[in-house]
Amino acid sequence: MNITSAQFVMSNSDITKCPTDNKAEYAFIGRSNVGKSSLINMLTNHKGLAKISSKPGKTQLVNHFIINNKWYLVDLPGYGFAKVAKNTKQRFSKLIFSFIESRPNLINLFVLVDARHEPQGKDTDFMEWLGVNGVPFSIIFTKSDKLSKQKLSENVRAYEKELLNSWEEMPTYFISSASNGLGKDEILNFIEETNKTLSL
Repeated sequence: MNITSAQFVMSNSDITKCPTDNKAEYAFIGRSNVGKSSLINMLTNHKGLAKISSKPGKTQLVNHFIINNKWYLVDLPGYGFAKVAKNTKQRFSKLIFSFIESRPNLINLFVLVDARHEPQGKDTDFMEWLGVNGVPFSIIFTKSDKLSKQKLSENVRAYEKELLNSWEEMPTYFISSASNGLGKDEILNFIEETNKTLSL
């Protein structure tokens, strides 16, 4: 897929005010500081589309971007926020789960995990919840350029081993790096091929 246009549509803290559900949505979510904004900017060829901050937990709203005037890329607040107040965490959590549960046109949720780390409970617990609730999702391992190929392979295998404790097979996953563009074509091709199967 070649992205020729990527435009900000709106930010919301009220799910009922999100765009109408006549276009496919692909949402991106992950723990704070996982590199979500950098990945989104890399995928869309737009350095300033998603705001990058040195402070984890910067994304506090549901942000919709229209891609090629055909589908929505959705930037969701993170989970496992590092430095935000408890009541703010609760508000984020409610917003996240309300969005996931109420959007019939949410085609796939990309769950971003930092490739440098072995399986984290908050990530696997969240994926478990998605599976139990029938939410289609894929995993994107970010920051793969920050570690050796051997260590990357070991960490991916560790995730696979962890998830296969309760899953019959490993969910679809991608290896990415916002620094060198790794994974861009694979992720965008996945979206393109999925869109071809939809009736939206």
